Amino acid sequence: MDTRLILLVLIACVCQNIPGAWALLCKCDMCPTTNYTCETEGYCFTAVNWNNGKMKYIYRCYDSDIVDVLDKKTGPSILCNESHPEKGASSCCSHTDYCNANIVFKFVSTYAESPSNFVSNLQIVLIVLIPILLICLLAALYVCRSMHVRRRGMHHHLGHGDDSIEAPDHPILSKSVSLRHLIEMTTSGSGSGLPLLVQRSIARQIQLVETIGQGRFGEVHRGRWRGGNVAVKIFSSREERSWFREAEIYQTVMLRHDNILGFIAADNKDNGTWTQLWLITDYHEHGSLFDFLSRNTVDTSGMIRMALSIATGLAHLHMDIMGTQGKPAIAHRDLKSKNILVKSNITCAIGDLGLAVRHDVTDDTVDIPLKDRVGTKRYMAPEVLDESMNIHHFDSFKRADVYALGLIFWEISRRCNVGGIYDEYQLPFYDAVAPDPPIEEMRRVVCIEKKRPNIPNRWQSYDALHMMTKLMKECWYHNATARLTALRIKKTLSNFRASEEIKM
Repeated sequence: MDTRLILLVLIACVCQNIPGAWALLCKCDMCPTTNYTCETEGYCFTAVNWNNGKMKYIYRCYDSDIVDVLDKKTGPSILCNESHPEKGASSCCSHTDYCNANIVFKFVSTYAESPSNFVSNLQIVLIVLIPILLICLLAALYVCRSMHVRRRGMHHHLGHGDDSIEAPDHPILSKSVSLRHLIEMTTSGSGSGLPLLVQRSIARQIQLVETIGQGRFGEVHRGRWRGGNVAVKIFSSREERSWFREAEIYQTVMLRHDNILGFIAADNKDNGTWTQLWLITDYHEHGSLFDFLSRNTVDTSGMIRMALSIATGLAHLHMDIMGTQGKPAIAHRDLKSKNILVKSNITCAIGDLGLAVRHDVTDDTVDIPLKDRVGTKRYMAPEVLDESMNIHHFDSFKRADVYALGLIFWEISRRCNVGGIYDEYQLPFYDAVAPDPPIEEMRRVVCIEKKRPNIPNRWQSYDALHMMTKLMKECWYHNATARLTALRIKKTLSNFRASEEIKM
């Protein structure tokens, strides 16, 4: 409503208080003392206007003289016949008492339900929602693209079409280069694994010879490539996350080490029915430490050599190397004799890094993989079994690795042949739990009863076995903070070996 109508309302309020004999009764919203009723000799008045999208009604009495005066100044019916859909409307009546209470403005319902108003509201909703939906869509596309690029970075060699990049004249790609020489040329620096250019077509070049193992995620095969043996760990397509995670960890900068299983490539192979995910690593004919100890014994020198190599590999994993090309600290989380390979010189290399976690020193966080599996129950530390370990503190994972290392030392020590005396190979807790123990049983034995593998008395009679006994006990303390570090274990074994060599 415009200023004239407002002025008229104010005039009406004044006129209502002038005493007189009024003949017409009207509804009045400003007359609570007279039961919302006013009297006039003129007209009953009703007006409606829009206030924040809501209709507000006004009910008054107006003297005929006021209406006539306004009509003469501003035009006919300016008060009693005002109608504007976007501002409001007004009307007068005098045919019956309270006639203004029943006045209905047709434009009100029409305007409220008009398509133009609906479209306007819809436009407002769309203006708000469309940018939000676009942002969400772009974010989703960005995440998918990032994952795709990340995966392509790992295995963009999946495109085994005619457009595969080949460069026969390049010394690295030349088929005349042996596997050993190729690895020495390409992995002597800070990285791990072959260049992605070589990884692009490696699955087509490997000939699988025999199956050498069966794991949780698939089979392990011995293969032939460039005149040498390689180990091929084949994952099913359902285990793509595990395959990707393990390959990602293996390709950590500066991870390559004599006592870490040598990573060669990650590739896939599609046989037309399903897709196989390949992880290619160095091949060691002795197999795992579990396999080796099941078939062979070692002397005290071999025992120390094996233990030192495992401790050295674990110390390298646990160590963070600072710098622009530095290595983050890594914890294994599934250290056991089946995940350690025995090399031809009877030293060991730690493998199977699928459950490993890395430490980010910049914000002191741990990148825990999204998996339900957390390791092998038989080798779990007490704090892992009873779920009291602080998973946000990286040292907790290293201490759990050291606990498992103590059990592995016990396995090796049992097979130490001194004077023709040795024990048959057994897994830790073989005499306390079932072959495949449930976690509740391991928790009872390790956490509640606080049992540890039995140590024969005769071990105390030999320096090497006595030293190993002391080390393993300091590895499997119930209190995780009391356990030795991998670096301290490495130094202790190294010093003992040096002293033994001096004696000889």
